[in-house]
Amino acid sequence: MENELTASSSLFGLSINETNRVDLADAARWARFLAIIGFIMCGLIVLVGIFAGSLFSMFMNTNEIEGMEGFGGGMPPGFGGAMAVVYIILALIYFFPCLFLFRFANQMKTALASNEQSALNSSFQNLKSMFRFFGIVTIIMLALYAIILLIAVVGAAAMS
Repeated sequence: MENELTASSSLFGLSINETNRVDLADAARWARFLAIIGFIMCGLIVLVGIFAGSLFSMFMNTNEIEGMEGFGGGMPPGFGGAMAVVYIILALIYFFPCLFLFRFANQMKTALASNEQSALNSSFQNLKSMFRFFGIVTIIMLALYAIILLIAVVGAAAMS
């Protein structure tokens, strides 16, 4: 059975040998650990968003917050709710790479335990999806940074 996995996983002379098998099993364990920690962090981000939103809403009508005199009476209306929504969106964005990583770990563990090619393929597809997701988010963030930098430069030029 092991020869079947090695023979079927051969691509242009590449194959999964025992060293690769150990390395993939170790990578799957770490991926599972990081995914679980990521899920916990997603939950904490949602909780912080809810409580921070409630906290900001409580301070909406206070005038005694240091440094908030420019708001004319505390936080603007709806600021707490907006903060909660932002935190929940961030948690949702962070959830998907954790899900792909968790699926990678589980499918890799199954593939290595049972020599299933379909599980190995699914595992690598989830790993690809995780990297694609991070790549797309990185491109979006770089574009936002470029737009913000452009606005700052134009704004600074207009001020002088």
